[in-house]
Amino acid sequence: MSIKTNDEWIKILSGRLNPGQLSTSEGERYRHSHDESDHQPVEPDVVCFPESTKDVQAVLLIAKDHHIPVTAFGAGSGLEGSAIPIRKGISLNFERMNQVLHFAPEDLLVTVQPGITRLALNQRINRHGLQFPIDPGADASIGGMAATNASGTTAVRYGVMRDQILDMEVVLANGSIIHTGTKAKKSSSGYSIGGLFVGSEGTLGIITEITLKLHAIPEHTIAASCTFETPRECAEAANSVLLMGIPVQRMEFVDAPSIKKVNEYGGYGLPEKHSLFYEFAGLTQSAIEDARLAEELMEDLGAQNWHVAADAEERATIWKARHEMAYAYRHQPGVSVTGGDVCVPISKLPELLEHGRELIEASGLEGGLLGHIGDGNFHTCIVYDPESIEQKQLAFGINDQLAFRAIELGGSCTGEHGVGLGKQKFQESEHGEALALFKNMKQMLDPDNLLNPGKIFA
Repeated sequence: MSIKTNDEWIKILSGRLNPGQLSTSEGERYRHSHDESDHQPVEPDVVCFPESTKDVQAVLLIAKDHHIPVTAFGAGSGLEGSAIPIRKGISLNFERMNQVLHFAPEDLLVTVQPGITRLALNQRINRHGLQFPIDPGADASIGGMAATNASGTTAVRYGVMRDQILDMEVVLANGSIIHTGTKAKKSSSGYSIGGLFVGSEGTLGIITEITLKLHAIPEHTIAASCTFETPRECAEAANSVLLMGIPVQRMEFVDAPSIKKVNEYGGYGLPEKHSLFYEFAGLTQSAIEDARLAEELMEDLGAQNWHVAADAEERATIWKARHEMAYAYRHQPGVSVTGGDVCVPISKLPELLEHGRELIEASGLEGGLLGHIGDGNFHTCIVYDPESIEQKQLAFGINDQLAFRAIELGGSCTGEHGVGLGKQKFQESEHGEALALFKNMKQMLDPDNLLNPGKIFA
């Protein structure tokens, strides 16, 4: 029989967890009410800090018995509201489940708890000459990255989170514990359910362990950049690099307004033109040759300002500037920033980038385009006055138009940020009849709709 009042079920929950694993303080509830998106904050009734899979299982069993919503919370760096507990209930914070459980460098794999961040993981494994290469920019938790199928600047070489995961331990809504794979690099046995949970944003189960593939740290890395007169030329040049088969570790686009903004923010002195940023990595001679071939190709295509970073420090500065682009827009008093995140086939990228730039300029708002051009994935940063209904509608309207156009071009409304709250409106257009299958899967695995309810679809 369901407990009716918060005080009663919270008391039961507190009795099951150890002291200090549960908080109803105003500060903790506020911290877990929002992520880095501009969606409306909602405070949970209680925040739990599990320290083991058994703790997670206990929380979900109590939630099931008393019909309490549960929303997982990682580092809070999401951009689509996935971690906002819009139906209140329990926010499940994984910061204490941050351990490396099994590290096998000889097998190029590691098993971790979901709360460990990517930087902490790399600090542990880099000394063995290995890396976990997925880099979404923020120091996100591995669990959060799995939940949203994150990617980032290195996806052009290594792929996305779904490509890095061998196995996950998942606690389902009924408290049962499953594994989605094994520690083997491949399998032809059974259904591939791992891909179902990666990107599900905590709506189908709670991830408590993740086994990841690891990669060798390249012997030599070179960073370079160049500029073009238009976004279309940048996109066409990037596509030429891929068609030529020149291996790149990173290939990023930043438009001229965004370069100007980050120069003002960080004093980087970058040429204020539409720009491409490259990283080549591998054996020393191979990386040098790859960079040389790219330079020749860019010159043939009319690039200007080709520049190779002189050393590791300058290379780090270039990528620091790239990662600060969005923050440069947000770091302005009295404004809000909304961002889109679309992905299209590479050949369609020149058209969509050009269309995006035209939409921003026609709106009269300040904004920029930047992103992972080697994957056909780019973002918008559009600044608006939060007190102006007209400006807010204009800003969000640009992102809506780009998302629907991306879907028309055979792409997706989100390349890496996830659906959360902000991308629900595009799901039917993108998935069609498959959306009904999504809902059936949700009903099967979470019949009471307790796991992150209200996300991905209403």
